[in-house]
Amino acid sequence: MGVLDMSITAQALDSVYGRTAAGLRARLESVVDGVWHTVAAAETDSEGYIMEWHAARLDRGLYRIVFDSDHYFVGLGMNAAYPEITVMFRILDSVDSYQIQVTMSPYSYSTFFGSNS
Repeated sequence: MGVLDMSITAQALDSVYGRTAAGLRARLESVVDGVWHTVAAAETDSEGYIMEWHAARLDRGLYRIVFDSDHYFVGLGMNAAYPEITVMFRILDSVDSYQIQVTMSPYSYSTFFGSNS
């Protein structure tokens, strides 16, 4: 498997308050021989983005981003039904950019995955 020149941008949105989810912890993981390994960890900025992964050099394969929704919502005085939100995706080809977005509330979430080739 070759290393690819590409980028990953993640964004989180808070549907309770209708704003970006600033300060949300997340980790990017890859699977090797059936075991998940952390590739990088970050926190969303004031616009809800994780830009630290923008210049990532990754192998083809299976990845996931695990968002720590429990810590985020507890900080707002709420309990989350989903303590973590996991978005799993596969990198097959060398593309310019992958975009992963999660829109969340304490009792629901939705995800978006897109790529620009």
